[in-house]
Order: sequence, then C-alpha cells, then structure tokens
Amino acid sequence: VQLQASGGGLVQAGGSLRLSCAASGRTLCEVGWFRQAPGKGRDFVGGITSDGSTSYTDSVKGRFTISRDRAMNSVYLRMNSLTPEDTALYSCAGRLLSTSQYNYWGQGTQVTVSS
Repeated sequence: VQLQASGGGLVQAGGSLRLSCAASGRTLCEVGWFRQAPGKGRDFVGGITSDGSTSYTDSVKGRFTISRDRAMNSVYLRMNSLTPEDTALYSCAGRLLSTSQYNYWGQGTQVTVSS
C-alpha cells in the first residue's frame, strides 16, 4: 500500500485548504489524517472508514471535514477557519483492519497558517 499526501501550503488565518491523500495497492479499511507541529508529537486529526464513517479530534470538529471516493483511492481533508495552531506537517495513514495499527504512511504535506 502506498499513500501520498498533497495540497499543503501557506494560508492566512481564517482561510481554507483541502489536502488530498492518494492511496494505491490494497483496499484500506480506514484512512486517518495526522499532524505534527514543530517540536511536538504526532497527533490524530481525524479518519474515515470504508463505509464512510468519520471521526475527528475535538480541536478540529466543525472546521475540518474528511471525505473519500467510493474506492478509498482518494481521501480528502477539507480544513476551514484555519488558525496558526493548525500549522503542522500533515500526513495520511492507512490500515487494513479496524483492529490493526496504522501500518501504512505517506509522506506529509506542510500546512502553514499565518496570523
């Protein structure tokens, strides 16, 4: 399984970005988005399952939306009302079973939000 995140960039506070995660290889059960801010650990942002169920960390609820195409080949992270605290390296990851770890990781894409 290969994953590749794209779509990052520089945006002003209050702006929006849409990240994309391209997945190839085996069909994933779930794709998650993670982010790592400078000097901090990697945090879960949200995820989407193959049946379309989504989950989000509290800090992004109501601002971020995850969607996917039917085949889970593309997963999107729409980010609205961005703040400087959202600045991080965003990565997507996948797992084959809901009970397994996120075993497949793509290279991240940088999101920088200016104040």
